Amino acid sequence: MSLPKIWLSSPHMGGNELKYIHEAFDCNWVAPLGANVNGFEQDLEAYLGEDSKIAVLNSGTAALHLGLILLGVQPGDEVICQSLTFSASVNPVIYLGATPIFVDSELETWNICPIALEKAIQDRIQKGKKPKAIVTVHLYGMPFLIEQVCAVAAKYDIPILEDSAEALGSTYKGQKCGTFGTIGVLSFNGNKIITTSGGGALVTNQKEIKDRAIFLATQARDKAPHYQHSEIGYNYRMSNVCAGIGRGQMEVLHERIAQRRKMHEFYHGIVENIEGVSLLKEPNSDYFSNFWLTTLLIDPQIESKTSDELRLKFLESNIESRPFWKPMHLQPVFAHCPYYGNEVAETLFSQGLCLPSGSNLTDADRDRIRTVLLDFFK
Repeated sequence: MSLPKIWLSSPHMGGNELKYIHEAFDCNWVAPLGANVNGFEQDLEAYLGEDSKIAVLNSGTAALHLGLILLGVQPGDEVICQSLTFSASVNPVIYLGATPIFVDSELETWNICPIALEKAIQDRIQKGKKPKAIVTVHLYGMPFLIEQVCAVAAKYDIPILEDSAEALGSTYKGQKCGTFGTIGVLSFNGNKIITTSGGGALVTNQKEIKDRAIFLATQARDKAPHYQHSEIGYNYRMSNVCAGIGRGQMEVLHERIAQRRKMHEFYHGIVENIEGVSLLKEPNSDYFSNFWLTTLLIDPQIESKTSDELRLKFLESNIESRPFWKPMHLQPVFAHCPYYGNEVAETLFSQGLCLPSGSNLTDADRDRIRTVLLDFFK
C-alpha cells in the first residue's frame, strides 16, 4: 500500500469559509459583486495598511495585466522583469505587445539585482528605449532589496509593479510587501499562503487607480442605461463566492504565516550542520519572510549529490518537491529578449529545490520528510 501524498503547498481551510459562502448563496449574490467582494477588499486594506486601496480580481495574472495597463505600457514599449520568477510575472508584458528585458538576481534575497538593474536601464536608454516599468518579485516570500531597487527606479523615474504574489504577510522594516511599488499584486491561487481557489488583487494607495482597475476589470462599461463601451475591458473581477473563501482565509492568515515559518525552522534544524547545503534566509532583522516555500541549495563543489537526485528521492516516498523557477531568459518563448547580469539565476536554478512547505503538514508528514533528508545526506 502506497504512502499518502505529501504535497508541496496545498490549500488549507480555516473553518469559516463556508459561513461566508453560505451568506453569498442565501443572498443570491454569486456574481462578481456583493458583500464578500467589498468585505474581502476591506480586510486586505486593513491588513496591508499604508492607506492601501484594493481591487480583488480573478487571478494574480489579471492584476499584473491591469497593473501594466494602468502604468501606461503599450505595444513597442519595454518592461524590465526579474528573470528568476514564474512566467505569469512576464506573460502580461507580451499580452500588451511590449518586450520584457530580463535582469539577473543577487545572492542575498535571490531577487532582482539592483546593480544589473541600473546597467540594464542605462543601456536601454542609450539604445533609445527607456523602460516603461519595472516588475519586481518577492521570490518565495522573501522581500527583494527594497531600498536599493526603489532608489534605482526613482533615479530614472520608472514606476515599479510589485509582484507580491508569493509574499502576502512578508515585510521590510515592518511595512507589508505589496505596498512599496506604484502598484502591487497579490495572488490567492490554490497553492498560496491563503487561497480563494483562484484569485488575485491589485494594490495601490490611489483611489483613482483602484476605481480605474475595477472599471477595466468589469468590461469597461460606460455609465449609460444601455451597454456602451468606449474602450476595451476585461472580465477580471473576483466572484462573491470566491471572495467569501478569502474572508474566511483572512481570519487565519497570521496562523498560516506562523506555520510556514515553523516549517522553515524545521528544515533549518535538519540541514544547518550539513556542509554544502543551505536554505534561503532573511538577510537581517529588517526582513520578515512568510517563507511561502522553504528553498534549499546544494553546492556541487562541496556536496556530491544534486538537488534533482533529492527530488527523485522524495518522489520515491510519494513526497512532492519542485525545482526552482527556470529563469525566464532561458525559456524558449523568451529566447529573443535581452538579458542583463551574470549567472546567479542560472546557478540557483541548477542547485535549488523547493521543499514541502504547507501550513497543514502534520508531525507524521514531517517525520517522513526528515527520514528522506537524513537518509539522503547521510
